[in-house]
Amino acid sequence: MHVTVVLCTYNRCDSLAKALESVARSSMPSSVEWDVLVVDNNSRDGTRAVVERFCLEFPGRFRYVFEPQQGKSYALNRGIGQSKGDVIAFMDDDVEVDSQWLHRLTSPLSDQRWSGSGGRILPEAGFVPPTWLDTEVRYALAPFAIFDLGKAAGELKESPFGTNMAFRAGMFSKYGGFRTDLGPQPGSEIRSEDTEFGARLLAGGERFWYEASAVVYHPVQPERVRKSYLLKWWFDKGRADIREHGCSATIKYRIREVPIVFYRRLCISAIRWACGITAKRRFSSRITVWGIAGMIKECRAQAEKRTPLIQTAIPTNSHPSHVSDD
Repeated sequence: MHVTVVLCTYNRCDSLAKALESVARSSMPSSVEWDVLVVDNNSRDGTRAVVERFCLEFPGRFRYVFEPQQGKSYALNRGIGQSKGDVIAFMDDDVEVDSQWLHRLTSPLSDQRWSGSGGRILPEAGFVPPTWLDTEVRYALAPFAIFDLGKAAGELKESPFGTNMAFRAGMFSKYGGFRTDLGPQPGSEIRSEDTEFGARLLAGGERFWYEASAVVYHPVQPERVRKSYLLKWWFDKGRADIREHGCSATIKYRIREVPIVFYRRLCISAIRWACGITAKRRFSSRITVWGIAGMIKECRAQAEKRTPLIQTAIPTNSHPSHVSDD
């Protein structure tokens, strides 16, 4: 087996160095070849110098690719196209992994039953959720990129999160790459490029493995632990859901191309927000209001465009690029 880790980065040379230091310490069986491919998505800081230092320090282990088209999905797709691996794993430029992470995440894929795998994403030590956030609600910590289904391994029935997932390389040939209308890019923080890809595979009958011992530690920046950030995140998540699933074309009754049921749900959630007994309940309902508002906005935007959603093909190795195999 050959494993390639794809890490996309943009203007985060300081945290990138820490991420690369952590993955450089990976302990892998001698029978497994592995490398780390860093895709520089048009950074203007010291990113290239950081990566080239690792290329020199660990010859053959690290590679650098420059992707000028701004947008995470473009960078991800470039990384996939330049990958050497039978298995492609993904991590972000602001996380840290332990020495066993890569082995534990990818080893289940030696079993032909599994097309992909995902692990736990935990906050760095010391993180305490705000008192006004109801952490008992499913995916309440998703805006912090936290993914934790417990300590028991087993079949994964949902999409893993992007900074701790791996797939057989053949899945990208079979299902295509990450959608470029999703994922952060200039002027948009709409995400879900990772979970949409996983959902696409699950819908195609593929099966995933959840490896609880494959742990990634993700920092939670102070600016994210704010109501304004979470509300914006869920608003964009509502928009992403419409891009992914469409605007309920089978629903007959609409107002300005938006299903009436969306407005009904919006009103109910707004009432719950106003009448909630506790701060947690009120904010949970407020999140729902923002999410539905995002769905309504995207329904209108899609109606104005009247264009099909775009799924980008994976660039091949013949595509011009700046690659260093130092």
